[in-house]
Amino acid sequence: MSRRRRYRRKLYINPETIRGIAVLFLFALAGILLLSMAELAGEVGRIVNFYASLLFGWDAFFIPIVLLLVAAVSLYPDKRWLTTFKTVGIILFFLSLNGLINLVALRNTPAPSDADLMGSGGLVGVLFQRIFENALSFWGAILVLLILMIVSLLLTFNASLRTLVDAHARVLIPIFRFLRRLGFRDREALGEEEDDEDLEELDEVEEDENLDEETNEEEGEEIRKVKPKSREQEISALSETALTTRTHRKIEIPLDLLEHRSNKAKSGDTERNKTIIEETLAEFGIAVEMGAISVGPTVTQYTMRPPGGVKLTRILSLQNDLALALAAHPIRIEAPIPGKSLVGVEVPNQSVATVSLREILESSEYLKQKSPLAFSLGKDVAGGIWIAELDRMPHLLVAGATGSGKSVCLNAIILSLLYANGPDDLKLILIDPKRVELTSYEGIPHLLVPPITKVDDAVNGLKWTIREMERRLDVLSKFGAKDIKSFNKRSKEQMPYIVVVIDELADLMMSSGREVEAGIVRIAQLARATGIHLVIATQRPSVDVITGIIKANFPGRIAFAVASQTDSRTILDMAGAEKLLGRGDMLFTTAELSKPKRLQGAFVSESEIEQVVNFLKRSGEPDYNYSVTEREKSGIVFDGSDEDEELLNEAVPYLIRSGKASTSMLQRRLRIGYSRAARLMDALEDQGIIGAQDGARPREVLIDEWPPAESLDRRREIEDLEPRREEEPTEQKTLEESDKDVLEEDEQTEDKNEEEDIDMRYL
Repeated sequence: MSRRRRYRRKLYINPETIRGIAVLFLFALAGILLLSMAELAGEVGRIVNFYASLLFGWDAFFIPIVLLLVAAVSLYPDKRWLTTFKTVGIILFFLSLNGLINLVALRNTPAPSDADLMGSGGLVGVLFQRIFENALSFWGAILVLLILMIVSLLLTFNASLRTLVDAHARVLIPIFRFLRRLGFRDREALGEEEDDEDLEELDEVEEDENLDEETNEEEGEEIRKVKPKSREQEISALSETALTTRTHRKIEIPLDLLEHRSNKAKSGDTERNKTIIEETLAEFGIAVEMGAISVGPTVTQYTMRPPGGVKLTRILSLQNDLALALAAHPIRIEAPIPGKSLVGVEVPNQSVATVSLREILESSEYLKQKSPLAFSLGKDVAGGIWIAELDRMPHLLVAGATGSGKSVCLNAIILSLLYANGPDDLKLILIDPKRVELTSYEGIPHLLVPPITKVDDAVNGLKWTIREMERRLDVLSKFGAKDIKSFNKRSKEQMPYIVVVIDELADLMMSSGREVEAGIVRIAQLARATGIHLVIATQRPSVDVITGIIKANFPGRIAFAVASQTDSRTILDMAGAEKLLGRGDMLFTTAELSKPKRLQGAFVSESEIEQVVNFLKRSGEPDYNYSVTEREKSGIVFDGSDEDEELLNEAVPYLIRSGKASTSMLQRRLRIGYSRAARLMDALEDQGIIGAQDGARPREVLIDEWPPAESLDRRREIEDLEPRREEEPTEQKTLEESDKDVLEEDEQTEDKNEEEDIDMRYL
């Protein structure tokens, strides 16, 4: 007779129940301490109050307040209000405070009584006092304990030392100003004569300075008369300098503007699915050893170890059979898992968990990032948080079908950059031909120009970015800096990072494909060292949009769900994106990853974007640079040689007579090669002579006569002015010989007018 096995039932208590009991216990303990301080808790309360005061001294009344705060924070562990560093900071603050109190209050008391300890820092303060005073003497202990108090405040509030100093300055400066005004009022009441004498001396000094300024201005006017400097030269000199700034505005955007979502994924019966996978593979002659199960926000990954001698292609060919057995579609097999000798089977969850942007921005992985261009991606199949650095990529390509999550991904990237950078450290150029996604950011101080919605403005914006890149390269070369980071460390003027975001590349490629492709490729090849980065998104992942030369310069790529394996190969050079589930399910790859990583992207809603944008609008105004979208006025064709001007003078009248322009027409008419004719067409477009390219049709001619007055005749006007300047002295001599009296009267009136002008300027 077999003996019955007795199974003990394990006692299971919900963790939330344990947390609730602990919170109630803390509330009760805090209440007893408060009642004991008011002598309302009987004999037990009197004993508790005595030992609390003896242990902590006069600040024992803080203990119930701290207990109440800990109890309130424990009710919401997901909020992460009380981190480990904040706890250490609070404890360190009270320890150093008690030590300081004992150092001052019990300095001349070698053997303090219980009453002395209760009126000072208690036994805790005595411990800190003895340790530091014996090691560093009195003043050394004071200095160390003060520094420990400051460190504890920095840990508690997670703030920098500069922020702490600014907070104290906002309080102390008005007090000093008020005391200063009181001192000035006392002086005025006393009526000191010395102040009046000082004021008279100051007035005399100011008069002397004004006279010096008048003489300097007169001399400056004479110099300007001899060698005038035109405004065009000043503008051209300014345009040659790179975009820099001396200020460092920092806007602390509160995380409360973002929502905290805590829904969890439901993976179903994982043990049953594990058994089904093992049995299905066994039916096809593959005996695998099942491993760990990782439940992610979108899929659950079942790992297994295949036996020796089994090709991975056999397992990969059984995807449809596994999908049929599990009644789940689509199933993706990762063989092998990077860094492991395992194969992973990814099965979609019954319900998908939403990954919030706030959760990632609050994570320790994000806070450890030192890169100013770090942005949140999402979570992997194991629930791990993924952060990417745009300056290391250095450009990002995002592609996927409509509704797969591209726009949400772009918004998450932009918000991550806004949270990490101030308006003087980061400048954005947003190009949105669809006019629905990126236009909501209009008005924030980080924008270099309002969101661009027209194709022509987008092309001009890319050309301006190329010019800015070349200016920065010249500055870095002259400065001897390797990249923008080393330049900003050594220079007072800082170069801000520039991120160009394009929401729909396909629309730009259809309208001005050649110019857009050339601009993107040139920026992608050279702009990494200058701090200029591209983020490009498209919903049409075809070879005529994502061309080979564009893809070669974008090692950082994100592929969302696509319709076919061909589209996946266009984006990633491999299949896999056609099996994604949509709604933020992505494959992410960079040059550092051997295989694409499956992630669930961070979600950000329209209301969250609106709240952040409104906060930034209230915090500062944008300083737009409208030259970004203006067409570059080129006064020189090619290099300005006589041969180039002859080509121009021959080509433009011919184009005016024809009423249309094309590269082949210039080749036949001028008998030049294709590359030179193409450069001539670009120069004619920059000068506004012909219109933009419209597909395969010839370009429109925009002028009716040649040459225009503002381009080629300008040099002739300058040449005509030179003989006039030489003739002026001879005319003046003839006038002096004929009528000296008239000249003397004219000089007197000119001097009088100059004196009146100077007086009016100073008034």
